Amino acid sequence: MSIGVPIKLLHEAQGHVVTLELNNGTVYRGKLSEAEDNMNVQLREITVTARDGRVSQLDQVYIRGSHVRFFIVPDMLKNAPMFKKIGPNAMKGRGIGMGRGKATVARAQGMCNLS
Repeated sequence: MSIGVPIKLLHEAQGHVVTLELNNGTVYRGKLSEAEDNMNVQLREITVTARDGRVSQLDQVYIRGSHVRFFIVPDMLKNAPMFKKIGPNAMKGRGIGMGRGKATVARAQGMCNLS
């Protein structure tokens, strides 16, 4: 079984500053040093903001993936290689823009030449 795009994105964020919120509302912001496929992460140089607003600093922390509500990764990762189209025909798709099921009908009637 291959890993999905969110996990690939998390691996791509290693070495960058990320923010994550836990299920209990605590927010961690620090440099992502390691990420596992089950979303367990290790952060360094962290600023922790508790639900009540208290701020503290930590050198490193390991957080279990099942406790994470969401991650915020740098915007620069939207240009990551995994989001690039592969090959010259990546977006060629048959019936692009025709709507669901209409491409098959159009092909059968010979209305469009998509090859």
